[in-house]
Amino acid sequence: MSDEVELGESAAPGEPDRAIDTTELDEMSNGATEAFDDRNEVERQRDEYLDTLQRLQAEFENYRKRVARSANDAAVRASGDIVAKLLPVLDAFDYAQAHFADAQSHEAEALSQARALMLDALKREGLERIDEIGVPFDPKVHDAVAHAEDEAGEGPVVEEVLRAGYSWQGSVMRPAMVKVRG
Repeated sequence: MSDEVELGESAAPGEPDRAIDTTELDEMSNGATEAFDDRNEVERQRDEYLDTLQRLQAEFENYRKRVARSANDAAVRASGDIVAKLLPVLDAFDYAQAHFADAQSHEAEALSQARALMLDALKREGLERIDEIGVPFDPKVHDAVAHAEDEAGEGPVVEEVLRAGYSWQGSVMRPAMVKVRG
């Protein structure tokens, strides 16, 4: 038996038929297999690189969000620190206004306007005053320093605010000092 294969009809017109050795076919087949394996390896590497790139993009996006959130938190803390330093000034305004409550002078009016301007400016930034009377006592926002008996038997209710409390952007900065009935 011969290792040669006749290619009679596959030859182009005008060319003589040529015989191909089966070892030559095996070599061509091995070359095609190697090319196929190389292609699979290149596709695998491409997929790895794409996966790595997508992971890096996701990590970078998370990092960017974390840095932005951290910067925002730092700004809120810094502004909260400034507001905390202004609370004694607000208390001084409250005490002065209480002292001049019955006075009808230009100074009392100017003091009241300055207090209102400061409270409005801080309120726009997120400061809320805790000074309601007649509301249920809440130990998260009230600091009870005095107690009065209640004949009606209601639950504890704020009867008087001795010093206003403040919350800054949703969290209590200083609880209100109150007298509780009940």
